[in-house]
Amino acid sequence: MSSERTSLITARPPGLVDVLDRILDKGLVIAGDIKVSLANVELLTLQIRLLVCSIDKAEQIGLNWWRYDTNLTTRAAAAEAENVELRERIAALEREIRELAAAPSRIEAAGRGARKDSKARAAGKGAARKSRKRPPP
Repeated sequence: MSSERTSLITARPPGLVDVLDRILDKGLVIAGDIKVSLANVELLTLQIRLLVCSIDKAEQIGLNWWRYDTNLTTRAAAAEAENVELRERIAALEREIRELAAAPSRIEAAGRGARKDSKARAAGKGAARKSRKRPPP
């Protein structure tokens, strides 16, 4: 009778813990595609890929994104500080570019104003010369 009990105990169906242990050890992949079409025109495609496994198994197959995710690592503060510094540098460069782009138009405007003044002066000198050259009546 004890042999019958032993065989019944070993032949029991796997429990949730056993199933989870096997899934985490071996891994489980669920993949699927969902396509929404209207009149043979594809409107939307969803590609679903799900991998369930332990961290050890994920590292064995080359998945270790959590090591480099800035939201999950201690490097997040350093990366954020670098981002702030880079944003400030970009803003400074954009200000310089705007100033340099505006500078030629100011120079041209100043040059046009100087040309108008010189033309007016030349016209005034020409009129003065003509009035001197006229013989008296």
